[in-house]
Amino acid sequence: MNKPLRHIWLVVASLFLLLFGSTTYFQVIDQSRLENDSRNARTVYNEFGRHRGPLVVDGEAIAYSESNQDRYGYQRIYKHGPLYAPVTGYYSVVYGFTGIERSLNDTLSGESDALFYQRVADTLAGRAATGATVELTLDSAAQQAAWDGLDGRRGTVVALDPTTGAIKALVSSPSYDPNQMASHTTSEVRDAWKSLNDSSDRPLTNRAIGGDLYPPGSTFKLITAAAALETGDYTADSVVPGPGSYQLPKSSSVLANHSGGDRTPCGPDDRSTLTEAMRTSCNTSFAMLGVEIGQDALRRTTEEFGFGESLEIPMGVTPSGIGTDLDDAQLATTSIGQYETRVTPLQMAMVAAAVANDGVVMEPQLVQSVRTNDFAELQKLTPRKLSQPLSAANAQQMRTMMTAVVEDGTGTSAAIDGAEVGGKTGTAQWKEGRAPHSWFVGYAQDGDTRVAVAVLVEEGGFGSRVAAPIAKDVMEAVIHG
Repeated sequence: MNKPLRHIWLVVASLFLLLFGSTTYFQVIDQSRLENDSRNARTVYNEFGRHRGPLVVDGEAIAYSESNQDRYGYQRIYKHGPLYAPVTGYYSVVYGFTGIERSLNDTLSGESDALFYQRVADTLAGRAATGATVELTLDSAAQQAAWDGLDGRRGTVVALDPTTGAIKALVSSPSYDPNQMASHTTSEVRDAWKSLNDSSDRPLTNRAIGGDLYPPGSTFKLITAAAALETGDYTADSVVPGPGSYQLPKSSSVLANHSGGDRTPCGPDDRSTLTEAMRTSCNTSFAMLGVEIGQDALRRTTEEFGFGESLEIPMGVTPSGIGTDLDDAQLATTSIGQYETRVTPLQMAMVAAAVANDGVVMEPQLVQSVRTNDFAELQKLTPRKLSQPLSAANAQQMRTMMTAVVEDGTGTSAAIDGAEVGGKTGTAQWKEGRAPHSWFVGYAQDGDTRVAVAVLVEEGGFGSRVAAPIAKDVMEAVIHG
């Protein structure tokens, strides 16, 4: 072979090697990245061309797929739209998926390993593959009561079964209609996306579990009281100071006893029992109590209630927290739910649930069961204990203090005839010149039925006037059906 032919052979051979190498790289090594690339229309068509399992609440499918004749094959339908949107999320041909649609995508699409035998059976029977049915823990009546109570205002409601951790209501308002995001007309989806993201009300934010966390205000006094009881040095009947004002340690700031600068003392001789301090929401009592028990005890109690924990319900939950390296002035304001204390409403519902459950915190869960299309149960809710920040005896003392709040304190508008109801209101300052957030955190029990709840209304004002009545309606929906 002469020299020019050898050169041609080497060039051709090199080109074949490059072609073989590039083909191998893109089809084998880089396959996953290409399949998941949002610009890959074939992947989108394959994804939406499969039947997707329904999401079910109280026997009703609130999200399901309908067969259609367009290029995608199936249309996702959200029956009650905004009511359940913070839970379901959306399933979009343009923007992917959120909420349960994302967290349980493999289960709903039928690709989960747990559905392997169903896929084999479907193949052998010549049936199209189907996703699993996911039954949620939500109580439709409680969900509706929470939605109606918020009435379009910015805020959120979370209700839990204290004994199992099952989430009975999870509403975030304002909400949005996921059917708009699930449309197969991409221009409509993009318009809806822009409108939702441009809104100052942030309807896509799930206020119950994430987004900008909230100062809990006086509802945090539940945690301060729990920390005090667990030291062994205090009981519900312990007498604590409650002056009309409190000069914060090593600070020029003075803390008034009540909101609005009210410096009325708590009890005769500026003293009261811990129960009475809780009933009247005495700022100075709890600020001084927090300094007395110390930062370590308070932080340990918050962590045992779940602060700092990365939870999945199965959507991810933003951890709650308090400030670090606190001086005594910062510790005092932290102890009444201010300074850098920031929480999710789910976290505060967990606090109330622990009190109602003899001091035990159960892991919050949204999935009741997962079933195949032939009704075989693949998964069911298994209650899981997270921690126990309170002894059963101290939880009982907490219930005594919390029922006093509802029977004859700031939370009377949460009372339910024939039921034991305990709670704590909160009016949380958060920004100069803006109205405070309205809070209620509590529980209700009638016989063996129990529910814990947290209600937050942004800039709602007094928790006793705004949040507590909403909590009453939600709790009543659960315990009285």
